[in-house]
Amino acid sequence: MVYFVGAGSGAPDLITVRGMRLLEQADSIIYTGSLVNPQLLDYKKETCRTYNSAKMTLEEVLDVIKEGERHKNMTVRLHTGDPSIYGAVREQMDELDRLGIFYESCPGVSACFGAAASLNLEYTLPGVSQSLIITRMEGKTRVPERESIQSFAAHRASMAIYLSTGMLEELSRRLTAGGYPKETPAALVYKATWPEEETYICTVETLYDTALQHHITKTALVLVGDVIGCRSYEKSRLYAADFTTEYRTGKKL
Repeated sequence: MVYFVGAGSGAPDLITVRGMRLLEQADSIIYTGSLVNPQLLDYKKETCRTYNSAKMTLEEVLDVIKEGERHKNMTVRLHTGDPSIYGAVREQMDELDRLGIFYESCPGVSACFGAAASLNLEYTLPGVSQSLIITRMEGKTRVPERESIQSFAAHRASMAIYLSTGMLEELSRRLTAGGYPKETPAALVYKATWPEEETYICTVETLYDTALQHHITKTALVLVGDVIGCRSYEKSRLYAADFTTEYRTGKKL
């Protein structure tokens, strides 16, 4: 049996309880060594074998899994954050389907939620933004034209931008070309929830200069939107005294 497990955003205690228990039971762990906090491997049992997928091809990962299946072992494929976001898991699952190997997924805390926690940020403030766009700049992996930064920027919703720290000048240009004013609040969060985390509040226009000043070149998340540092918003109707819900009758004011 194979389990795709989300490692969380970085801090070893932000893995889910289910994910931790799967690590404790695993006979083999294939982990994304370039991004996953190695402290998570402290949860494994002494006899568990570990493999760093940063040094492996897809075929080599599958070979480890197939070997485990031959011995009726349990394998954990440990991905950073949540496997469903930029995890390249579908291609692995398709191969396991082809091989007749059963698997399950265990979700994790993605970096955008770890970053929001670090900044005490709410992405969906009433009257400001009710949407969160998760996206990336085009790099080695292409991005469909219909999902360009410019097209998303036109909505001026909250945005979490992954895998784009090395292209901040171009990112700022596309954000403003799409519709965000240059002074729109932004944040640069380096290694969210790790001990070495760094957070910087800036603007869309100053993203590149902020990264340059603090020597941030990779492993950072970019957040954009008026919700950052916002103090003027509408309160939720859910907790309003005159609002009736299934569980509470509103009071006349």
